Amino acid sequence: MVFFTLKDLRVGKRMAIHFPKRDPAKSPKFWPKEEADSVPFSSNQLPHLLKLFSFSPHSSQATAMENTLRECESKPIKGEVKFCATSLESMLEFTQSILGVTSELQAFSTLHQTTSSVTFQNYTIQETIMEIPAPKMVACHTMPYPYAVFYCHSQESANRVYRVSLVGENGDRVEAMAVCHLDTSQWVPTHVSFQVLRITPGTSPVCHFFPADHLIWVPKPQAHGSSSIWYILVFLHAYEPNNAGEKKNARA
Repeated sequence: MVFFTLKDLRVGKRMAIHFPKRDPAKSPKFWPKEEADSVPFSSNQLPHLLKLFSFSPHSSQATAMENTLRECESKPIKGEVKFCATSLESMLEFTQSILGVTSELQAFSTLHQTTSSVTFQNYTIQETIMEIPAPKMVACHTMPYPYAVFYCHSQESANRVYRVSLVGENGDRVEAMAVCHLDTSQWVPTHVSFQVLRITPGTSPVCHFFPADHLIWVPKPQAHGSSSIWYILVFLHAYEPNNAGEKKNARA
């Protein structure tokens, strides 16, 4: 993940950025809530889960599962609320609990406008940077697991959300989503962003770009008209199983 500061967020700024390119169609799918809830999601149950999905205890899949479970079970920092969503329904329920059950939801993600196999190169910020109104925000990140799991979290401290037009050295165009955390005073001093930016907790906002398969949820401003729920469903459709057989294949 590339970290930068607010002063770097300006037209003409050049940054080396890694954008992992994952095909959602080939990613693990969401299970229906009833089925996902019926399977234990706990590091204490890891031996049972490895048998369930037919993974060797010493395999890379086992390590990835353990890391995901540990991360989901870790304590949130002060002022943070976190939740690992194992179904689309649970993701929406958590998001609405943070943004408001009566709020209309709006989701944003990074969009690659060109097709390329290049994942790391220099990008230059083009055009005017657009700030997305975000009085509250929930960020959801994909996690490695046999079925779709999103690590979702929200912080009480202020954040700013931006849509940034980027052009790569090879001509790649990306409409990237960036989040700037304005208060980092509660972050652990060993957080990698402080090492990269050579700052200490609370001394400067920390910004970063989102990969294309991660989501930013914000309340939809009433003045903006019709619902954007169609966009959310289009994005998440790729994570839905095509048929019951796909759920069984996750265990193979």
